[in-house]
Amino acid sequence: MTQRAVLLVNLGSPDNPDVPSVRRYLNQFLMDPYVIQLPWLMRRLIVSLFVLPSRPKASAEAYQSVWTEDGSPLIALSEKLHKAVQQQVDMPVELAMRYGNPSIEAGLLKLAKISGIKEVLFVPLYPHFADSTVTTCIETAKQVITQHKLDITLTIKSPFYQEAGYINALVEQTRPYLMEEYDHLLFSYHGLPESHILKRDPSGQHCLKHADCCTTPHAAHATCYRHQVMATTAAFAEKAKLEPDSYSVAFQSRLGRAKWLGPNTEDRLIELAQNGTKNVLVMCPAFVTDCLETLEEIAIRAEEVFIEAGGRSLALIPCLNDDPVWVDLLAQWCEAP
Repeated sequence: MTQRAVLLVNLGSPDNPDVPSVRRYLNQFLMDPYVIQLPWLMRRLIVSLFVLPSRPKASAEAYQSVWTEDGSPLIALSEKLHKAVQQQVDMPVELAMRYGNPSIEAGLLKLAKISGIKEVLFVPLYPHFADSTVTTCIETAKQVITQHKLDITLTIKSPFYQEAGYINALVEQTRPYLMEEYDHLLFSYHGLPESHILKRDPSGQHCLKHADCCTTPHAAHATCYRHQVMATTAAFAEKAKLEPDSYSVAFQSRLGRAKWLGPNTEDRLIELAQNGTKNVLVMCPAFVTDCLETLEEIAIRAEEVFIEAGGRSLALIPCLNDDPVWVDLLAQWCEAP
């Protein structure tokens, strides 16, 4: 009997928080043409000459600051999510990472060996579209299927940035924090180079060309990361009944000299502190699982920046992780016809 299986896919993590492991991970990640969108030789020169000589040491120290007894927070929390979803659905569910382990290749090969599996629901755990997240996962899966001649088809879950269930899960996860005293809620999304946004605009005349490009309907929005994070923010604010001046949007994790989406999260936190904001909440809806970018970049480094600029406290609102509302939503997606 033909049966469906599910592959949940996230970004990935080094196997260990040491320099050799981080170097291998960064090399795989940054040599992806969907991440650094340059010809192979230029990408190789940048990664080999400007990143790998020094960044692995700093990144390894960052990973060490958040590593747990169960290993990488991203992997450990994703495994909890995987197990929780599997308990709710009557079909095989596997977990994979685009970089590092467990790999997309290993996940698909494992599912393909199960008798009767002809369809795999492929769920990139990214709410918003970007080539450097969604596209690279999908293309990797297609390559694996072709390379190994697997007799399975992929049904791909599209970005869910403004689906009611996702917004509801975010609001429910955040509600206890919003009930406490705070001065400002900062939505910190992972950044992207502006070139990635412009490349995906089919007209070449809309994205980043005028101030209201993200709110003016356009075909580019189907693959525009900036529009989609703004749509998530607007939907969340409406559902949570936030006052317009009580929140703002910023982008974190800049890398290199290219122009990235702004404002930058740390710059925004400094501005807030200098303007008298004392207690700030930060949530990171681009991530469904807490990871280095939330636990170290925000909860440790960004907090230090905010306090040094005059703020009093910064509280990181956890990602959805294995929250029951989120697990229920994923189970619904798995079982949908």
